[in-house]
Amino acid sequence: MPVIHFLDVTNRDGVQTARTGLSKFGKTMVNFYLGKLGVAQSEIGFPFLFHEVPYIRANIALSEAGAFGPLRLSGWCRAVTADVERAAPLGLRHYNLSLSTSDQMIAHKFRGKLDRDSVITQMTAAVAAARAAGAQTIGVNAEDGSRTDDGFLLEFALAAKQAGANRLRYCDTIGGDTPERIRERLAKLASAIGMPVETHCHNDLGMAVANSVSGALGDLDAGQDAWINTCVNGIGERAGNADLLSTLLALRHGFGLAGRAEIGDPVDESWARRFALWASYAFGQPLTAGQPGVGRNAFAHESGIHADGALKDRHNYELYDDPRRLARPVRPGGADRRVRRPGRFPPRAGRPGHRDRGRGRGPGVQAGPVVRGRHGQAAHRRRATADRRIPAATRAALPWPAELTPPRNRASADLLAALLDVLQPPPLGGIQHEVAGDRDRYRGGDHHQRDPWIDE
Repeated sequence: MPVIHFLDVTNRDGVQTARTGLSKFGKTMVNFYLGKLGVAQSEIGFPFLFHEVPYIRANIALSEAGAFGPLRLSGWCRAVTADVERAAPLGLRHYNLSLSTSDQMIAHKFRGKLDRDSVITQMTAAVAAARAAGAQTIGVNAEDGSRTDDGFLLEFALAAKQAGANRLRYCDTIGGDTPERIRERLAKLASAIGMPVETHCHNDLGMAVANSVSGALGDLDAGQDAWINTCVNGIGERAGNADLLSTLLALRHGFGLAGRAEIGDPVDESWARRFALWASYAFGQPLTAGQPGVGRNAFAHESGIHADGALKDRHNYELYDDPRRLARPVRPGGADRRVRRPGRFPPRAGRPGHRDRGRGRGPGVQAGPVVRGRHGQAAHRRRATADRRIPAATRAALPWPAELTPPRNRASADLLAALLDVLQPPPLGGIQHEVAGDRDRYRGGDHHQRDPWIDE
């Protein structure tokens, strides 16, 4: 039965993320984490560049010593014979050779230097050079494959296979493909060429994971193994690449995929959270609160309906309810750290066993005005209620109406000042002066606090 493999490109595409960077030691740590996670292959970088040579040699030695487990290391080269020849002495056994195939890029990137025939000639020469250098597996990348017409894409793929390639990488370089289209194209292509087609999807339309899963299903429909390119935390050029953990979770828990999309790699999800948090720090790219599986809100509930349902049975509102598998921290005694925050729409029933200290009520009783008043303040400030602060809230008096509470950052202050300018107040002297005073107070420097979303 055909299976799905992961080929992670964090150390090649991920490190090209704008406004970030990663040291060579950091790239080595990526390989370490990928090995622990159980990914099949890591595209470790550019072996034809002089500054990558010491790092690649060191990682090959570490791999041979067993530091990365069964993880295979591969190098990315342009489909240029000279690049392959420069990379060959390093001893890599796996390569991906890349060349643009769309009419757009042939015309406006190569600008007359190459046409369709010379693209195929150059690619086959590079594949032959890699074979001569002792490569065990070779993937050929059709850059901008999603904008390449079916006829030339098939011609390119057949020429690659005849030259000795093992896989074709279908690159949705600008992220414009859609799930239905990519599945249909890859199923036809993989059937016609008789070898796997990798998916390399970008997230410009927010569909990188969906396209990657659909493309892999197209391979399976054709009876071929599927290879999915991913990056940790979905980093990469522009809007990023398919997120490694999100793709894994989609294949594991997606409806209708059970028994159809078997993962062929020995994946250990307990390393996913550690890898994600480390990568967030190392790349300087904060995890979003809603990052699947590892974000701080991935197992958090605030809406009253959701919090109530999750308290009764976590399966009511959680698709995958195994934070231990994702190595999320647990409290003493084994309780997990799911978060159920009251927020602005609190549940009528309190937390089991919890007492409203302001009213002395037992469990399961409707929240009283003490709780509701505190929730109102929390909602206005965009912060959830902390139970221990409810009694203190009843003694606090707002210095002015809640709708005029000073905003917490410059952006919201400027926005409210602009609204006050637009909303012409009544021509009554006292009110006019009061509103003008409020506007000046908002524009003043008293409330230039940090954005609460960044603050947390």
